Amino acid sequence: MTRVDVRKTYKLFIGGAFPRSESGHSYVVEDSKGKFVANAAHASRKDARDAVLAARGAFKGWAGKTAYNRGQILYRVAEIVEDRRPQFVEAVKQSEGLTAAKANGVVDEAIDRLVWYAGWADKLTQVVGNANPVAGPFFNLSTPEPTGVVAVVAPEESSLLGLVSVVAPVVVPGNTAVVMSSYSRPLPAVTFAEVLATSDVPGGVVNILTGDPATTAPWLAAHMDVNAIDLTGLAGHADRDALTTALEEAAAENLKRVRRAPASEPDWSLDPGLEPMTTFLETKTVWHPIGV
Repeated sequence: MTRVDVRKTYKLFIGGAFPRSESGHSYVVEDSKGKFVANAAHASRKDARDAVLAARGAFKGWAGKTAYNRGQILYRVAEIVEDRRPQFVEAVKQSEGLTAAKANGVVDEAIDRLVWYAGWADKLTQVVGNANPVAGPFFNLSTPEPTGVVAVVAPEESSLLGLVSVVAPVVVPGNTAVVMSSYSRPLPAVTFAEVLATSDVPGGVVNILTGDPATTAPWLAAHMDVNAIDLTGLAGHADRDALTTALEEAAAENLKRVRRAPASEPDWSLDPGLEPMTTFLETKTVWHPIGV
């Protein structure tokens, strides 16, 4: 007897839960050869608002955790990705058309990237903070603090490594994120959402929306409770220039911090450096009299 395929419709990931899109719409996800793989939810404006609300609700608790604890939690995410390696390898193979060996290599790099950022969690303050020399009997200390809620447009082509490379540096310093996944290759992102849901990451710290960023990202860029937006993932988008301009203009409405898209898609396998983390930090300087 031939079994009937159980075809899956992936949902959104908002506030640690998996709701259907408020729009009721979904779209077909195909593999690199054009074969049907699954359906994915098409996020609406209301879904984007709900994700921002969840991210704002989670911000205080996440930013208030010790840096060491955030590093532990991110390391736990890497552990679970490692445990679910076969599923991620298959998702990358289907999405990016890679051989099993190359897909394994991408998963290796994604796990290593998570561990790398986890290691920076309790070191970033020492590197970018300062004890400033001043003329007077004062201590003058500059300390980095998270910006707040960050909207992230994930890369279209690099569906797993690129995703990890834009999400991890946002949350490591204490920000929360609303992420627009790759439109044509969302499977690694929705699988990553399942990892987040079964790890120690509090609900709302990372929220993942599937659908066309051209229709949903403008609402995130204009949302007054979004503090910053990362457009790096638009580098490989077909409408990069027009969409980047529209999102930057929307972000200017309340002076959001913007990480701009480079001219071409980055090589995600290279050392990312500190800039992806420091872009979404604010510096607080405190004066304190000596001897008091």
